[in-house]
Amino acid sequence: MVSELNIMVVDDELIVRESLKGWLEKFGYGVDTAEDAREALEKLEREGYALLFVDIKMPGMDGVELLKRVKEDQPDVIVVMITAHGSIESAIEAMKAGASDYLMKPFDPEDLELLIEKLAQTKRLMDENRRLRESYEGSSRFQDLIGQSGAMQKLFQLIEDVAPGDTAVLIVGETGTGKELVAKAIHALSPRRYAPFVAVNCGAFTETLLESTLFGHEKGAFTGAHHLQKGRLEMANGGTLFLDEVGEISPKMQVDFLRVLEEKKFHRLGNPKPMTTDFRLISATHRDLEEAIQKRVFRQDFYYRINVITIVVPPLRERKEDIELLAHQFLGRYSQELNKNVAGISKEALDILTRYEWPGNVRELENVIERAVVIGKKRKINPADLPFQDARIPRRPIAGSLGEVEKDHISDMLTACDWNIARTASLLGINRTTLYKKIKKYGFKQPAS
Repeated sequence: MVSELNIMVVDDELIVRESLKGWLEKFGYGVDTAEDAREALEKLEREGYALLFVDIKMPGMDGVELLKRVKEDQPDVIVVMITAHGSIESAIEAMKAGASDYLMKPFDPEDLELLIEKLAQTKRLMDENRRLRESYEGSSRFQDLIGQSGAMQKLFQLIEDVAPGDTAVLIVGETGTGKELVAKAIHALSPRRYAPFVAVNCGAFTETLLESTLFGHEKGAFTGAHHLQKGRLEMANGGTLFLDEVGEISPKMQVDFLRVLEEKKFHRLGNPKPMTTDFRLISATHRDLEEAIQKRVFRQDFYYRINVITIVVPPLRERKEDIELLAHQFLGRYSQELNKNVAGISKEALDILTRYEWPGNVRELENVIERAVVIGKKRKINPADLPFQDARIPRRPIAGSLGEVEKDHISDMLTACDWNIARTASLLGINRTTLYKKIKKYGFKQPAS
């Protein structure tokens, strides 16, 4: 498509800029101009260009140096050098430095049209290759799990070891670490991968509603049951049932569900006829279930049934070498979704992202990058685009009672999110009402702006 090839002409001679601009516009392309390398770099910070025509000899920074600067920051930009007969050697040097072609002065409109058609085809092939690469990466065996750290490589190996079996798995880790992604990766590698993956967030339902959600109900089984509803146990037949926040299930529901695991049978609410089901169970929690057992709010027999194999997902602060990789992954996603030309992340911004302790883990990092893409004005994410200008929130040592740890963690999250209640609640994995109760309980006061 013509509109995909945004062009900038960089030349210190006005007549060259205007004549080249005029011919390119006649061919149907959108064209911008710059009179020197400094202006070109400023425009590249603000806008996205697919193709640059750059004069080799310009005062100040010459065309070859501009080419090197562009290729360093934006390697996918196509650069064509504008040269005179006496500058062929410079044009060859530019080709070695990454230029795609060169255009001789005075240029012939027919040669220019042929060249631009060739470059447009090159751009289409580059875009298609990138799309195929992203599609392949998106469908990789570990789904959206990304990591090059030793901790993540061990996690990937464990997923591969566990996936072929049918044993119950318990995934533990802090909020926002990607526990559901681990569950999906196990399912995708398992013999059940062509059957449904059914997820239930146990913390989002009351006991009665969770019972109906899991077991289903007949029409008229209770007030408000206006039609038959299949339960998640039925939907997951042949596949994988993922119980997120399994630590929130009530003791009564634990007993009922334990019976299902033992007998592979259940009853829809309002129907005495038993139904059979066959699924692999994967559960996840951020709670300390052994402590919950001691407090008699979690059953030991249920714990042993769901926890045959334990997988621990490391927090982001323990895999900091993955931060840059994850940040660029989210940048690519949200730049495309939000139609913003954000090409990268500045070194200063990356330093801040790496120093920060990430109490909300990968989910918080994703939110930070999305926010930066939305509010950013330049081609790269800069420190000013981040909600924290410096890594000013150190991680507190884990000490004291559970209540003290919770208080410290919520305080950190409120500060990190600039007291945005909805975002803080999302990162903590609780609803806003619960967060307001915690704020009142611990006596938090929003700082004056």
